[in-house]
Amino acid sequence: MLILLGSVSSAIIVSKIYKTPDPRTEGSGNAGATNVLRIAGKPQAALTLLGDVLKGLIAVWIGHLFHVEGFMLGVVGLAAVVGHIYPLYFKFKGGKGVATAVGATLGLSFLCGILVAVVWGVVAFVMRYASLASLIAVLLAPFFLLIFAKAAYFVPSLLIAALIFWMHKDNIDRLKNKTESKIEF
Repeated sequence: MLILLGSVSSAIIVSKIYKTPDPRTEGSGNAGATNVLRIAGKPQAALTLLGDVLKGLIAVWIGHLFHVEGFMLGVVGLAAVVGHIYPLYFKFKGGKGVATAVGATLGLSFLCGILVAVVWGVVAFVMRYASLASLIAVLLAPFFLLIFAKAAYFVPSLLIAALIFWMHKDNIDRLKNKTESKIEF
């Protein structure tokens, strides 16, 4: 069920509402907030980001409502991220899962979610690489959850990080080759 929630693609919905290019076919081809920023602008990117964070958060809140706890609550967040990356409604072509992972982390631990978002913001502001900010933030998320929340969230969060690293393999190559695109705020 929560994969279905994760499958709601904010980027595609926002692009249809605002009649901007489909992010799956323009820019990087990624249905995420960074690509929407590049091809449509700040307001659409902000709405995409908000929608993707909320679906991760709502998925975990639904888990809380059904008294899901510990490791399985972390798996709920993982399901939302998987749904975002491979959306059932949009031919399995979604985003890279970062904003949805931040939302899921917020649902698991508000403090940890804020820490992950702050790390992303600082790295993105200083380095100007959304991909690098994403990778550092999701790499730290399992450790934030381990230290400040529950150890049971560590493995699901680590799986989320591994999946997001996999989705960023081309970005990692471009970062190594110094050909990765920078973002403008």
